[in-house]
Amino acid sequence: TDMRHLEPDLTFVSQIYTLQKEKIYAVTLKNHLLDLKNAPVIPYGAAFDIGTTTVVGYLINLTTGKVCAVASTMNPQVQFGADVIMRANYALEHGTKELSSCIQTAINKLIGQLTKEAEIERNLIYQVIIAGNTCMHHLFLGISPASLVHAPYNPAVSQMLDLKASDFSLSIHPNGRLIMLPDIAGFVGADTIGCLLCVRPDLKEEITLTIDIGTNGELVIGNKEFLLCGAGAAGPALEGGVVRTGMRADIGAVDEVKIRDGNIFVHVIGNSAPQGICGSGIIDLIAELFLEGWIDIRGKLSPEKSPLIQERDNQLCVEYASGLYFYQKDIDEFIRTKSAAHTMVEIMLRESGLDLNQADRFYVAGAFGKHVSKESAITIGMYPDMDRDHIINAGNSSLEGAQKLLLNRSLLTDIDQILEEMVYIQFAEVEDFLELMVAAQALPHTDYKRYPTVMEKLKERQKDIKL
Repeated sequence: TDMRHLEPDLTFVSQIYTLQKEKIYAVTLKNHLLDLKNAPVIPYGAAFDIGTTTVVGYLINLTTGKVCAVASTMNPQVQFGADVIMRANYALEHGTKELSSCIQTAINKLIGQLTKEAEIERNLIYQVIIAGNTCMHHLFLGISPASLVHAPYNPAVSQMLDLKASDFSLSIHPNGRLIMLPDIAGFVGADTIGCLLCVRPDLKEEITLTIDIGTNGELVIGNKEFLLCGAGAAGPALEGGVVRTGMRADIGAVDEVKIRDGNIFVHVIGNSAPQGICGSGIIDLIAELFLEGWIDIRGKLSPEKSPLIQERDNQLCVEYASGLYFYQKDIDEFIRTKSAAHTMVEIMLRESGLDLNQADRFYVAGAFGKHVSKESAITIGMYPDMDRDHIINAGNSSLEGAQKLLLNRSLLTDIDQILEEMVYIQFAEVEDFLELMVAAQALPHTDYKRYPTVMEKLKERQKDIKL
């Protein structure tokens, strides 16, 4: 290997003499000489998506491209605030050390889980790629989020960063590198870059809508000719936050709900006793309550409609499983989340000068989109009422994109091109944003001429699902 253009680490170059044999094997990354071996080595990389509520990681064999292990955890920063604004304010008041330290520790623990599951040593990981929204990006690095919460709401640093992993408490190979995907603008962060590397609207003729609905919601619309993006706070209701009996999509979580003949039927992950309800279950529940007339277009519970609707703690609630209640406050919180998602789509379409029927595909990214019933989401107005086959659950596309970059360095050029083409829409500057948000709180807030068709489909749908 021609090593004249590499930057060696002085802590191990002295080993060169002791390794002198017929062959010496070098592990390199860009212009970094990471390791020298006297035998071939199978290198690994790890990719992480730092969500406001959940952190997910992949361990990837860089020779085969195979995902060898997957691990996730709650973002420990939730103790400092449920959303990005609360955490940013905490950092401005108390500094970033607590927030950065706890998320770095969480990532390092996930690395331990990944390597244990794959039965490899940590020092075989030579590269870590991290994606996340701009606030999560800044707080991981220990950068003050002040520029994000004050006009003009720009990231303090937006370009891709190539750093030494050990400087951020990541225990991998001593010379391992940490790549932070670039931020775009405002709260449209590196997670959106990862998503776009997966979906690639910039290579398509047809117009696509790509939305990642989580505590923070990001949206991109466009094709090979143009790209518009924007972001806003959707709220933590979909990921188990705020909702009193909400939880992650884990064993014991209610993930499907049906109401038939006045009875509520639920499916529970792991076929265990229900312990709470996750995002897909919440959307099903609210859709079913609406279709049965147990809530009105404002989402308000009607106690005369069912004995399952009762009053507890001075507010109405519905018992969706034995001893588990969904409260009026929970419904109100969710409706704010769905109205934020709907309003972002409405504004982006308006800014692009397009109608919904001109969009060919609607990609829903994130773990949320992977499990949600399309029909339920359309019923409550969270998804647009369009051809169901054109609504595509993209899964954790942010991680998929980071994985692609781990295996294909030429995508760096594509990232530069995407950043150059992207136009950022600042929702806070849209004059009628709040007016649109209020309007979108109505159920279903969709195309009322087509809505009867939706209701008919819902009444007949998924009869074969085991509840």
